[in-house]
Amino acid sequence: MHVYLLYPDQDDDPNQPLPSHADDVQRDLALSPIIAAMAQGDQFIATTVQRVMLALLTDLNLIRYRQAALQDCLRHPSVIRELYRIPLQAFELKRKRWLGLFGMHYPSSILSEGRGMLVAYFDLLKALRQLADQHGTAFQSPAFSRLFTMIQQELSDDYLAAVEHHLRQLSFRDGMLVSARLGRGNEPGDYVLCKPNQPQRNWLQRLVDPTPSYTYTVPPKDEAGSRILGDLRDRSLNVAADAIAQAATHVEGFFKALQRELAFYIGCLNLAEQLAELNLPLTFPEPLPLNQRHFACQGLYDLSLALTTRQPVIGNEIDASGKALFVITGANQGGKSTFLRSVGIGQLLMQCGMFVPALSLSANVCSGVFTHYKREEDATMNSGKLDEELARMSAIIDQIQPHALILLNESFAATNEQEGSEIARQIISALLDNQIKLLFVTHLYDFARGWWREQRADTIFLRAERQADGSRTFKLQVAEPQATGYSADLYYRVFGEAEPAAGVDSAAA
Repeated sequence: MHVYLLYPDQDDDPNQPLPSHADDVQRDLALSPIIAAMAQGDQFIATTVQRVMLALLTDLNLIRYRQAALQDCLRHPSVIRELYRIPLQAFELKRKRWLGLFGMHYPSSILSEGRGMLVAYFDLLKALRQLADQHGTAFQSPAFSRLFTMIQQELSDDYLAAVEHHLRQLSFRDGMLVSARLGRGNEPGDYVLCKPNQPQRNWLQRLVDPTPSYTYTVPPKDEAGSRILGDLRDRSLNVAADAIAQAATHVEGFFKALQRELAFYIGCLNLAEQLAELNLPLTFPEPLPLNQRHFACQGLYDLSLALTTRQPVIGNEIDASGKALFVITGANQGGKSTFLRSVGIGQLLMQCGMFVPALSLSANVCSGVFTHYKREEDATMNSGKLDEELARMSAIIDQIQPHALILLNESFAATNEQEGSEIARQIISALLDNQIKLLFVTHLYDFARGWWREQRADTIFLRAERQADGSRTFKLQVAEPQATGYSADLYYRVFGEAEPAAGVDSAAA
């Protein structure tokens, strides 16, 4: 049986490696609080959601397939959690009672342990069938509708009755019936395990059918005879033991797949419940084709910041249809990096089939999400900051594909204004020429002003708002870049001196 909850035509691959740049993305976008909120202390869920979140889908049908499944989960959270408990119970039973089949060498032991596993799993399979019967019709998504239908068909009443019958027979309460063929030297071979004998006949049946039977009992102290009898038993059970072991492994594999694919949706339910507690909105985004440059949002907020502070977070409203480059400037601590992070998180969540932290969001899917954020000085002094920045950019360019998204946060600021602006201009021009979508938070006014003068149709300029009294709204608006980041506001806030008049350049201060 296949689960098919994450993909319509294949099971999830737990061995799928993360992208080589996954650590940078997770660090720069502060994904750890999100993963922790989804996992709620469960390391298995944490590992699963991290892998699924960073393995971006670009097929719109696959994204919608998961969105529909997650919407079902949000409508019926208690059923999904009950369904998730079934594989957990299976593994807990195995942990308590068995060490596993692969370390055993004798067919009799393999059959005994395999049968024991199937007996334990049998009750869970019946619980799975009962859950499908009770709630299957309430689910509308293709993923869960197919799963529950498959459970009802594969675990039909006739099938469950047959399994129960075979498991009872394999206990061999009335002994084993074995046939063998004698070879040329009267050596036995071709052992076959036969169906058990009929129950012991009564005296009337024996009188009507007086066919004689012969019995030989091995004496209790005959160790050689016992060993020979045990060898005959193992040879007879060899085929049956293999079949039972494979059946137990198959059922266990199904439970593993069910746990793994449900873990992602359980993580989503955990996250949705926390957002509800914080009274923060979520919505299912509209994914658009890879080659269509589009981004529009209402109330898009930084999910990581919201989970960390446990307080309401201000969202942004942006309409950037047809734009490939976002140049983001404005006041220090005005929300530029926060917005950049919110876009990256929203893109990742959309492309793994999740809801996003916003009132609405529509965006084109990307072939990959990359981040290039400023780093601290190299403690080993093996390279300067600019060398390190350019090395990381070179590594990104080696991996990046057309239609990818790259988020740059104060990149190329480790040198003087003129040189940094020229480096940024050349790299960004080359990336745009290769169909890369970029968001660039920068204080390089020479670059921003020069690009503004070109009035390119594929570029949008956003600026962090600053009120006349120096306060920040933490919202971004479409506006031309300014020559100041208003860092003097921060100076006066820290040292408590009189604030400068609006518009005073931070350098002059």
